[in-house]
Amino acid sequence: MEDRFVGEILVRQGALTAERLEQAMSVVVERGAKLRDVLTSGHVIEETAYVEAVARELGMPVITKIQVDEIPAELVALIPINFARQHKLLPLSSTDHVLRVAVANPLDLEALDDLRALCGKRCEAVAASADVIEAAINRVYERSNENALAESDAGDDVEELQDLIDMTDEAPVIRWVNNLFYEAVRDRASDIHIEPSDTEVTVRYRIDGTLYRVKTAHKGFLSSIVARVKIEANLNIAEKRLPQDGRITKKIKGKLVDVRVSTIPTQRGERIVLRLLDKEQALLDLPGLGFDQEKLSVMNDLISRPNGIILVTGPTGSGKTTTLYACLNKINSPELNIMTVEDPVEYELKGISQMPVQPKIGLTFAAGLRSFLRQDPDVIMVGEIRDHETAEIAIHASLTGHLVFSTLHTNDAAGAIARLVEMGVQPFLISSSLLAVLAQRLVRRLCRECREAYIPSDQDLRSLELDPNNYGPPRMLKAGSPQVDAGGAEDAPTRVYSQADLAGNKAPRPPFFRPKGCELCVGTGYRGRVGIYELLVVDEPVRREILNNSDSKSITRIAADRGMITLRVDGTRQVLAGRTSVEEVLAMTQAGDLE
Repeated sequence: MEDRFVGEILVRQGALTAERLEQAMSVVVERGAKLRDVLTSGHVIEETAYVEAVARELGMPVITKIQVDEIPAELVALIPINFARQHKLLPLSSTDHVLRVAVANPLDLEALDDLRALCGKRCEAVAASADVIEAAINRVYERSNENALAESDAGDDVEELQDLIDMTDEAPVIRWVNNLFYEAVRDRASDIHIEPSDTEVTVRYRIDGTLYRVKTAHKGFLSSIVARVKIEANLNIAEKRLPQDGRITKKIKGKLVDVRVSTIPTQRGERIVLRLLDKEQALLDLPGLGFDQEKLSVMNDLISRPNGIILVTGPTGSGKTTTLYACLNKINSPELNIMTVEDPVEYELKGISQMPVQPKIGLTFAAGLRSFLRQDPDVIMVGEIRDHETAEIAIHASLTGHLVFSTLHTNDAAGAIARLVEMGVQPFLISSSLLAVLAQRLVRRLCRECREAYIPSDQDLRSLELDPNNYGPPRMLKAGSPQVDAGGAEDAPTRVYSQADLAGNKAPRPPFFRPKGCELCVGTGYRGRVGIYELLVVDEPVRREILNNSDSKSITRIAADRGMITLRVDGTRQVLAGRTSVEEVLAMTQAGDLE
């Protein structure tokens, strides 16, 4: 009921169309999720726009930044951190009778009532986005914990005077490790790296595919940190000579996060990598992954076929599994028997039978796939085709009436065909079973709060295979006015053009965007990632090339002549839409050579 009420507010305030609201509500009912989460995670509406629309309806002021240094410490001490995080609120200032507080949910009146009872003052609420409030909460409450283990004297004393178990049970170590998980989820990190050196323990987060150094601890605390993680993952804390793997389940910010733990011995001590798996990410649908309407229509047709093979290719970490999960979610229904064999099972999908491979006991992809064929499946997903045996079984499964999804590690779509031939699969089997190959990469999405517009140079345009002499259509601009629809951008750039920008250029080029950095994006200039795709549909001309055992360049040339969009060109589309930067696309793609 509350979601419908909020949705109507968003429509009235012009932040959402009635049609998009109905689409989002159907997802809310299907998944049991919150409307706010569905809208913001799918980039239907930005978090800031959501808060501003609800606040306008209630006549509540909106702030975009919180000055943490100006919040009195004694005021923060009155409110438990768990209460602040749960309700996403933070006190800002206080007078004798009024407490000014920032809230991310202007409709959470119960929290304001509890806060009034707790402080004995009337609450005056201002609205702010959840990201702004969470970042401020973390800095206000946990500033002292940031350096809790960085003091060298304490570290040396602990290692010399206490044994491992006693040291692990010390509250500072537990708080420090728990804080790693919380901050990683807050900063949208996919991995936590805990790395020993000669003098300290370094922690790095992988955010949007890039590693960032975030904090350090004294080397004396390494054993206690490692032991704490091992205890949570049910690993052997006494074994320091061999690699170990385990799993932790954490409840962070109201949702369950699976953590895969890997430890290895190094010359300077044990090194830990924690892979965070947010189960909600697997619920993404195909439109939310960055497909344009044309590719989306083709993909919907392909995954509805009764038999054949669909391959997704790309390097490790390019989102192949997420794309396959989105495809399975799209076609999942009680009428279909869908089975997957994966290494490992990263996300659990309701209504789908998922089996992890276990090579130590002989349960490989090929063995799992062979056993599936006796389970009367309609759709099969194989985590990866790694060898001739798995490829042969997958192809024969498709030829006997099954729809098969799988992945390969190749640089482009046509390369998947050459890879299958290298594995020993006959070209006539490939041509008769393969429906399509989807090559993909993930490029970082520019932070929409701080991205900066600029007029691209000739070199920028040439690097994206655009003609500098025919880039446009250009628009006439007045000095001091923002270019709202420049280059097909999603929304207006944050920068306003000056007279100097326009000097001598009566019709400047539509702008590109580049990263700048702000608090919300942790100074990186990027928030999240979006996919770029190259979809090779195996039609008659492509089949003939496969039967002729043509190389990948010939197949790519034929497919491009028939309308296939390459990775570089699809990346250019995202640049023109203002979603990513030129540098990101160039780093993730290689220029096509179709001459």
